[in-house]
Amino acid sequence: MKMRYLCAVFALMVLSCNGQVRKSEKEALAKTPDHVVKTAIGDLVLPPPYATESKAVRSKMVDWPQGQTPVAPEGFTVTRFADQLKNPRNTYIGPNNDVFVAESGTMSSADRITVFRDKDQDGKFETREVFIEGLNRPYGMLILGSYFYIANTDGLYRYPYTAGELKLASKAEKIVSLPAGGYNNHWTRNLIAKADGSKIYISVGSGSNVAEHGIEHETRRANILEVNPDGSGEKVYASGLRNPVGMDWNPVNGQLWTAVNERDELGDDLVPDYVTSVTENGFYGWPYTYFGDIPDPRMKGATAGRNERTLVPDVAVGAHTATLGMAFYNKAAYPPKYRNGIFAGQHGSWNRSKITGYKVIFIPFENGRPSGPPKDFLTGFVANASEAEVYGRPVDVTVMKDGSLLVNDDSGNVIWRVSANH
Repeated sequence: MKMRYLCAVFALMVLSCNGQVRKSEKEALAKTPDHVVKTAIGDLVLPPPYATESKAVRSKMVDWPQGQTPVAPEGFTVTRFADQLKNPRNTYIGPNNDVFVAESGTMSSADRITVFRDKDQDGKFETREVFIEGLNRPYGMLILGSYFYIANTDGLYRYPYTAGELKLASKAEKIVSLPAGGYNNHWTRNLIAKADGSKIYISVGSGSNVAEHGIEHETRRANILEVNPDGSGEKVYASGLRNPVGMDWNPVNGQLWTAVNERDELGDDLVPDYVTSVTENGFYGWPYTYFGDIPDPRMKGATAGRNERTLVPDVAVGAHTATLGMAFYNKAAYPPKYRNGIFAGQHGSWNRSKITGYKVIFIPFENGRPSGPPKDFLTGFVANASEAEVYGRPVDVTVMKDGSLLVNDDSGNVIWRVSANH
């Protein structure tokens, strides 16, 4: 009965055009049953599309009060690692523990990378230098062999690099061109290398919300790409990932994981962002379906040949939370319950009647698999929820050699350090 009703609804929708859904169609869809999806941590109940009206509520920044910090669980201390930055979006730790910070923005961008050196490893840097500037929305960074790799929004570049350099003065070689621009920008291009250094993985977000300009404009987008270190041998490693950003390797089984921003404008609680393992050649639904075979009504049933191989993401982390950076925790500094779990930064919503996200969450793992729902870890970024006022917006999370966690707040222009008390 449920499927016959849904088929009737979608048959009506084929009459509309350009991916638009009429008011009468939305009302009909809103009355369809909930979907129950089996995920790695149990059943996930998803409301029907348009169960609530799609609203835009954009947060407003207010200054952090003097001396105030985000709030971590008891037993942790939060301090400022660095400030006076401009949109510190992503952090990369070099082999010698230098901290590289990509300063990039959506509306305006510093287009530089700043390096911090904490020589005595006391959690306070002694050296701060502009490593390189004049870039084009840099995000991903990687040291591999004798090269420093930078993923700008329009391509992957590599520079000859000597360990310990504080200024990158060598000439860039563009080894991969990448598609740029698009809906909500989706400009971040993250990088991670295979453990043996033989492959590099590049996350590339979609150029639209749900391919509303045509799927032909989404070539090489909404994917994780795999290339050789010289840029050759490109292949699509995984697809149907609307906006994958954070990536890390599972320390137990070596599988790649990613954090993905899902689609907008289906209501307050659709579609949840997710953190998931990445299967080679796997397809994760975008733009046709979400969380398996649930059809997106704006695609007018254009799912033929896709649903039977669509993978269900492992862990839902809330709709519109803008979950971006993620990192496995494989150090001993934090209590044992954090070992081999995932920290993820939630940049916060714009497409929800009440703001959500604006925090760092933790996903517990056992034996290499998620073992429970996400839990709040670092909060206090929301100043006044009813007025949508926030002090900051967490983006990336990075585990340091000493086991502390760096959290990039690209709106407060601060990098926070969360350390365990001993």
